[in-house]
Amino acid sequence: MKKLLLIALAGGLITACNTNPAEQAGSEKTADEFVWQTEQFADIKILRYQVPGFDRLSDQQKELVYYLTEAGMAGRDIIYDQNYRYNLDIRRALEHIVANYQGEKGAEWDAFMVYTKRVWFSNGIHHHYSMSKITPEFSQTYFQSLLNATEYNLDPKNQVAMFDQEVDNKKVNLDPNKGLLLASATNFYDPEVTESEVDAFYAGMMASAENKSVSFGLNSKIVKNEEGQLEESVWKIDGMYGPAIEQIVYWLEKAANVAENEAQEKALRLLIEYYKTGDLETWDEYNVAWVEATEGDIDYINGFIEVYNDPKGYRGSYESIVEINDFDASERMAVVAENAQYFEDNSTIMDEHKKANVVGVSYKVVNVAGESGDAAPSTPIGVNLPNANWIRAQHGSKSVSLGNIVGAYEAAAGKGFLEEFVYEEEKRERIKEYGKLGSKMHTALHEVIGHASGQLNEGIGTPKETLKNYASTLEEARADLVALYFIMDPKMVELGLMPSLDVGFAEYDSYMMNGLMTQLRRLEEGDVLEEAHMRNRQINASWVFEKGQANNVVSYDLHDGKTYVTINDYEALRGLFGDLLREIQRIKSEGDYEAGRALVENYGVQVNTELHAEVLKRAEALNSAPYSGFINPVIRPGGEGEDAYVVEYPMDFTEQMMYYAEKYSFLK
Repeated sequence: MKKLLLIALAGGLITACNTNPAEQAGSEKTADEFVWQTEQFADIKILRYQVPGFDRLSDQQKELVYYLTEAGMAGRDIIYDQNYRYNLDIRRALEHIVANYQGEKGAEWDAFMVYTKRVWFSNGIHHHYSMSKITPEFSQTYFQSLLNATEYNLDPKNQVAMFDQEVDNKKVNLDPNKGLLLASATNFYDPEVTESEVDAFYAGMMASAENKSVSFGLNSKIVKNEEGQLEESVWKIDGMYGPAIEQIVYWLEKAANVAENEAQEKALRLLIEYYKTGDLETWDEYNVAWVEATEGDIDYINGFIEVYNDPKGYRGSYESIVEINDFDASERMAVVAENAQYFEDNSTIMDEHKKANVVGVSYKVVNVAGESGDAAPSTPIGVNLPNANWIRAQHGSKSVSLGNIVGAYEAAAGKGFLEEFVYEEEKRERIKEYGKLGSKMHTALHEVIGHASGQLNEGIGTPKETLKNYASTLEEARADLVALYFIMDPKMVELGLMPSLDVGFAEYDSYMMNGLMTQLRRLEEGDVLEEAHMRNRQINASWVFEKGQANNVVSYDLHDGKTYVTINDYEALRGLFGDLLREIQRIKSEGDYEAGRALVENYGVQVNTELHAEVLKRAEALNSAPYSGFINPVIRPGGEGEDAYVVEYPMDFTEQMMYYAEKYSFLK
C-alpha cells in the first residue's frame, strides 16, 4: 500500500476483561464538546475520532459497516505475530497482569503500564516508527514478581526478548551491511534465513511461473523445512493464521450478503476466496474487481497489503480500514483525479517515462468507521491502492483521504509549535491561514497523482526487485515531489482547488522545516533515520537544500541562538523539486539500484547531531508528544429503543485494548 502519514491508565486498574468499553461512552457530540485527546505517555498521544455521516446511512449500510469492522478486528492478532515471533506471548502476559494484579502500585507499576500501552500502540515490543526495541523502564526482577503474583508462567526466552537490548533490537533493518534479514526481528522469515537464500528462492519461482505478474510472497512466511530447504507457509484459512482468517471470512461473508451493489459483492466474494485458498492470482482478480467497484457509499481495505515491514519488500502486513464516503468533500477533490492527465503531461519527468493515458484514478475523502492491524492505533491520513503496477496501469487505482482522521489531528493539535520553529511572523500567519488546506492538497496530489504517475521502462522489473530495500523510500519521495511540484502550479488555482499560491508557499515552508528539522524530534539522540517516510522527507529537503546553496535558495538562519529554516526563493525551490522528481523517476523507470542507494544513503539516513540535539531540547519544552494514535469508535447492534446499529466513542485506551484482547484473540 502506498500510505501518507501525518507527521506532525495511570489512574487505575481495570479488574476484569469482560467489560465492553463502549458502555461508558457517549454519543457523537459537537466538535467543541468532543474530547479529542485522552492521555499522553512516553512519546505518544492518544486521540479519538468521530464518524460523521453514520446516522445518514440506511440500516443495511450500517449493517455492512458493522460486519466489515468486525472482519477487520478479527485479524488483529496477525499483525502482532508478523511484527515479531514473541509478541503474542509477551502481550498476553502483559494483559494477564493488567487484569489480575492486586498488589501495590508504585513507580514501577506506572512504568509497567506505560510499557504495556506502548506495546499495544506499536502492535509489539518494537517502536512503530523508529523500529527500535522499546526499553522497559522497570526491572526484570519486578516483572517476574508481577508474573508470580498473578500466577502466570512466561517462557524465559520472552523475557530475554523484552529486556536484552542486544537481541532482535530492530524490527526492520534497512542497512544492507548488517544483513537485511538476519538483523531484522520481523517475523516474515525463519530466524536463520538469509537474504541470498530468499533471492535464490524467488528467482527460481519467478523463472518457472507462468504468470509473472503476481505479487510473489505477499501472503506467506518463509520457513525452512526438515531438509533445510525454503518453503512458503501461506496465510490462509487452512494454513498459517487459519483461526483468525476463519473469523475474518465469517464476517466478510456476512458483509457480502448485505453489499450495496453487485460490483461490491463480487469484490468481497473474491476476497473471501483469496483468504480460503491463498491464491495470489485470486488476489489480483479481487484487486481489479475492487478498483472497478466505485459505486456505493461504503468501502474498505482488508488484507495483507503494506510491505514496509518486510526488509525485502515481499510480504504484506495485515490491516483493515472501513470507510464511509464524505460526499461534499469528495466531490470537490475529485477534480484532482479528473485532471490526472494534465499533471502527467506537465510533469518534469522524461517523456519516455510518462504515461500516455492515465486511467481509472479515483479520489475520495472518506470518514473512517474502524481500523485494525497495521493501520491502528497509528493510522495513515491517505491511502492509494492497489500496489501492483500492472493493475494500476490497466485498471487504475483508488485514492482516499481519511477526512475525519485529519480533522481529529487538527482538533487535537498542540499550541506553540509554529511560534517555536517559524521565526517570521508573516510565514507563521500564512501557515495558520493556509497550512491545513496545503496539507490536504499535498495529500491529494501525493496519493492520486504521485503514486499513479510514471511508468517503468519495458523489460525492467518491479521496484522491489530492482531497487530492493530502497524501493519504498524512493517511491514515497517520488510521490511527495509530484505533490510539491504541482502545489505551486497556477493550474491549481485555475481549477478552484486553492484560492492562491499562498497555499503552496505555506506547504513549502512546512515541508522544508519538517524535512530538515522538526521530524528529528521523533528520534532519540544518536539514532539514524530508518523509517521510509522520514527518509523520504529528508532526502527531498536535504537534496534541494544542497543543490540550491550556490543561489541561497534555502538557508539555516540563527535568531537568538535558535536555528530556523528559511526559504529565500520559492520558484527556484520548485524547480529543484522538479529536478529531483525527474531523477527519482529515472531511477525507478530504469531500475538503477546504485543511484537509488546513493541517494538514500547520502541524503536520507544520517542526522545532523547538533541540530538534532537542538530540536529535541526545543520540542521538549512544548510538552507535546510527536506521535499520535487513536481509540476506535465501537459500532454495535442496537438494543431495545435504539437504532438498528449504534456508534459509540470509548474514552479509555487501556479498557479498549483489554476488551480487544478478550474478544479478538484467535491465535494461540
